[in-house]
Amino acid sequence: MLFAINSQDVPDSLPLRKTARPAHLARLEQLKSEGRLVIAGPYPAIDSNDPGEAGFTGSLVVAEFDSLDSAQAWADADPYIEAGVYAGVSVKPFKQVLP
Repeated sequence: MLFAINSQDVPDSLPLRKTARPAHLARLEQLKSEGRLVIAGPYPAIDSNDPGEAGFTGSLVVAEFDSLDSAQAWADADPYIEAGVYAGVSVKPFKQVLP
């Protein structure tokens, strides 16, 4: 089943993001290589694909997991959590209707 992992950053998270980004992306690449990743990306803090020093306010990952528990465990192990990037994370079942 698909699950949406929606994360909200702490204020001024950009320096923390930069530190943990390689490990964060490696986990997403693994989901992608397993054919489980639908979409992933951050929320820019301003109306721009490249927000520069404005940074980001959170992230969205939609991916396939066996259960809510396994999706939650995956989210809890995100390097951004250990680095202090995220103020909060919610994990919910997701039903893709389109495309």
